[in-house]
Amino acid sequence: MDSIERLVADPSAWAALATLIAMEVVLGVDNLVFIAILSNRVEANRRAFARTAGLALALVFRLILLAFAAEIVHLKEPLVTLLGHPFSGRDLLLLAGGLFLVWKATAEIHERVDPDAEEENESSGPRLAVSAAMLQIVMIDIVFSVDSIITAVGMTSEFPIMVVAVVVAVALMMVASKPLGDFVHRNPSVLMLALSFLLMIGMTLIADGFGFHIERGYIYAAMFFSSMVETFNTLARRKVRRPR
Repeated sequence: MDSIERLVADPSAWAALATLIAMEVVLGVDNLVFIAILSNRVEANRRAFARTAGLALALVFRLILLAFAAEIVHLKEPLVTLLGHPFSGRDLLLLAGGLFLVWKATAEIHERVDPDAEEENESSGPRLAVSAAMLQIVMIDIVFSVDSIITAVGMTSEFPIMVVAVVVAVALMMVASKPLGDFVHRNPSVLMLALSFLLMIGMTLIADGFGFHIERGYIYAAMFFSSMVETFNTLARRKVRRPR
């Protein structure tokens, strides 16, 4: 209790908490795009449960990872050497997550571009079980969590601050996941744009795994610009369809 009271009375602790929450929310954008696409593959009456349960499990795993934060920091140390290039545990995890995202985005894009695949899926009922959606949400959340935990440890050594930041960030993701998922579902062109973002994020993770770091700010700037263009296109289409 003494340590918690000390942190509450410390302005620098509040500043660290605000910074960590902002960082977790920004890093959670990638996760939200993935969840929005994934949840739309589940039956309509079970989407909310899949999103909430998946994020709740992801929160549990994040807290477990935080408990082993000291060991996770060592994931940046070289683990194996392949073709003369050293790979750390973090690199291998980013490569696996990046390859998974590239595969997932490519499969989703192919399904929507190929009319035969779309007809087969429409006639085969639900395309993704709730358990499968939850598992994929947790898997990709772990990939994104490793980088955020390493960054958090570099910003503060106070475990309570890191826990509060993670809980607040996941709570915000739970609130934002439904409206984002519904918006993507209602707008097919936005869905294709989101899949393109997912493909780009996957390639970024692969490049990071090979040691070519790409600042997330560039990715988010491209995402924001593309989203603004799509917003203007949507408004223009509505104006054309509006009866005069």
